[in-house]
Formats: sequence, structure tokens, C-alpha cells
Amino acid sequence: MNKLKSTVIAAAITTVFAAPASAGVTIFSDNFDSYSPLALNWTPPVASGWTVSSGTVDLIGTSFIDILPGNGNYIDLDGSTSNSGVFANSVNLTGGVTYTLSFDLAGSQRGSTETANVNFGTASTSATLGSSAGLTAYNLNFTPAASGIYSFNFENLGGDNIGLLLDNVSVSAVPEPETYAMLLAGLGMLGFMLRRKANV
Repeated sequence: MNKLKSTVIAAAITTVFAAPASAGVTIFSDNFDSYSPLALNWTPPVASGWTVSSGTVDLIGTSFIDILPGNGNYIDLDGSTSNSGVFANSVNLTGGVTYTLSFDLAGSQRGSTETANVNFGTASTSATLGSSAGLTAYNLNFTPAASGIYSFNFENLGGDNIGLLLDNVSVSAVPEPETYAMLLAGLGMLGFMLRRKANV
């Protein structure tokens, strides 16, 4: 009997932790802290996947124009050429799966209210922040109809060399509803077996 209980408890634990590969998996993440040197009108390394088009962005922070101290490196979305760039990257997505683009934006810290447009596949949003706003978390969901490479990008509106500050960009698969049901069922089974074991 004890062997049977152990088997059921092990099965419950397996059910709880054996979520599908697409459940909550982070497929892209960048906080910009690994890049050096920091620079105005930054050119991202090819290996990073980041591109800048139609203008410029600045990589600042840490020990170079650190206007948001304590946050490592971050991107000023309006570079230093009076022409803000489109800051973009791309990821390989599976059709029918919902993905979340997560990112932090902060105000310019230099006296201006700024707006940035964000696109992820066919989804889009915009954010407007006052100058003194600290890093604020945003999410944008996108479900591709077919598998393939999809881009995400950030573009500050205007071109006065003062933009919103971008940090902590990631893309993750959203857990499917059946994943939550499986986790709850597994936890319920585990609780039931532990309660029975305690009463024996």
C-alpha cells in the first residue's frame, strides 16, 4: 500500500512540473548590460540581432551618461542625430501560440514628455511618459497565424535627441489554459494523497 501511495504522489509531482515546452518559456531576453563600449548613436553588434534604422539610438547607463542610476545599461530611443531610430529585433515563433513581449520604459529624465510606438508582429501599442517616470513594465501580446520569423520594434516619436529609456526586453510564450488545469489537478492530487497519508 505504501508503494502505491508513493507511486501516486510521484505521479502527482510529475503532473505538476511537466508543463508543455511552450508554457511560459522565455525565448528572448536582453537587458543591454553585456554590451561595451557604451556610445551615442550606438551600432549594435550583429550577434545581438538588434538593428537600428531610419535614425539612431544611444546605449547609455552604468558609467556613461547614467541618467537612470542603478539600472545598468539601457537604450535612449532618440539618439544624438535629431532623428530617432527604429530599434528592432526578431524571434522565431510557432503559429497559434500566444507570445508576450515584455519591456520596461522610463521617462527621458531631461524635462520632456515623450511617446514611443511599439510593434510586435501585427500587434502594436504606444506609451507616453513624463520626464521623471521611472522604469515602468509593459506587455504586448501577439499570436502568429503561422510559424516563422517575426519582428518587434521600438520607435520614439520626435527627433530632439531626448527619448524614452528602454530596458529589460523579453519575449515569452504564454502558458496555455490546459497547462493551468494540469497544474491545479496535480496539486489537488498531491494534497489529497498527503492528507490521506497523514491520517493513516
